[in-house]
Amino acid sequence: MSNVLSQNWLISRRHMLRGAGATIALPLLNCMRPIFAAETPAAKPKRSVFIYIPNGVNVLTWQITKAGRDYQLSEPLQSLEKHRSNITPISGLYHPNGLGQAHECGKIWLTAAKISQEGGAFRNSISADQMMAEVTAPQTRFGSLELSISRGPTTLGWSRDGVPLPAEDNPKNVFNRLFGAEVGGIDVQRRRLNRRASVLDAVLDDAKSLKRNVGSEDRTKLDEYLTSVREVEIRTERLDSWLKVPKPKIDGPTTANLTRNVSKTEAGDYYRTMYDLITLALRTDMTRVVTYMSGSESNGLAIPEIGIPQTRHELSHHNGDPEQMARLSRSDAFIAQQFSYFLDSLQAIQDGEESLLDRTMVLFGSGMSYGHSHGNANLPTILAGGKSLGLKHGQHIDYNLPKIKEYNVANAGGHYSICHKPVEQNARLTNLLLTMMNKMDVNVEQFADSLAPVSELI
Repeated sequence: MSNVLSQNWLISRRHMLRGAGATIALPLLNCMRPIFAAETPAAKPKRSVFIYIPNGVNVLTWQITKAGRDYQLSEPLQSLEKHRSNITPISGLYHPNGLGQAHECGKIWLTAAKISQEGGAFRNSISADQMMAEVTAPQTRFGSLELSISRGPTTLGWSRDGVPLPAEDNPKNVFNRLFGAEVGGIDVQRRRLNRRASVLDAVLDDAKSLKRNVGSEDRTKLDEYLTSVREVEIRTERLDSWLKVPKPKIDGPTTANLTRNVSKTEAGDYYRTMYDLITLALRTDMTRVVTYMSGSESNGLAIPEIGIPQTRHELSHHNGDPEQMARLSRSDAFIAQQFSYFLDSLQAIQDGEESLLDRTMVLFGSGMSYGHSHGNANLPTILAGGKSLGLKHGQHIDYNLPKIKEYNVANAGGHYSICHKPVEQNARLTNLLLTMMNKMDVNVEQFADSLAPVSELI
């Protein structure tokens, strides 16, 4: 692919230049890895899945009230009892930059960024899943898989320059992308990649020529620009190399199930189908990093099959109405049941001598706790799986203790107060993200505002 793929100009990793143009404004991964890194022998796969709950929960019924190993799961979480040895509920976590973010909390759930607004658009930072994908992508056809309740920028994944990675909401489209034939055939796809390489050559030549005639500050920006071109180069070469590798063949019943038209009006069927797709993607090693935004703060499914016609956003703004709060609790239980179904699926599949769940970490939670008044502390959080990656489960970690004794949580007002103001300032969700990143061989000592890994898990 001409001189772009010659690898004669490896440069140090810096933040990418924003506004570099549509040609390279792509979700960019695997920076600074040699193009043929995937040819080296791979260790056993390590995987991570992130599942987002919109609009928080009914904290009065969700909250687990006892810490340690002899805790009792709350009523909405009873379906997870069978997975007790493979889960760790965590209470009291928060994002310092998430306090007061209201409906933007989903955008920073995996980034912890202090979102700035530039020219009317939000500027985020790289998400934890994408830092993992930079490590795992050389071994898989797809660096990561982004799924959501709605197609487009409603997503959990963000690139290094703070660009949202487009997500897909249609199970059939996801299946065809993962396992279907290349559109137009391999030759058509390769011609497209060759054209992209030609464009990158031109961009590279122009940037190098310009670099000789600008000042030191602009040269730094151009170095960042060249780094971003380097990332596209790697992405292009990997796409080309994977064209030579046949996709896994999926049996007829599975294909039929995952390519049928699934209506979001049947929430349970829709959720389980998306979970089946994630399981299949992991099982076939098409990717090792998945994000699933099961709803956003402005878009969450109603659940008519259990008598809940309201969307999750409507339920969360209950204004203390007992009937609405009861429905929210039922919605919480329903979502937990679908999550339990996903863990069942991962547990049932053998991955060598281990289960797929043993080699897959799953973070299930929200960037909001109390949806009615947009409380962003004491985030509902459950970490599951990953035993073979070194995680220890079986206890409830509660950062609200012992300081919670200062609050009168026997009444609703006292309980809601811990959803707006963190009890323990050092209990940061980024500590948990850092723990997961390290287990995925992302060798960093800090992520965003993290302080240290979660010692109770390791």
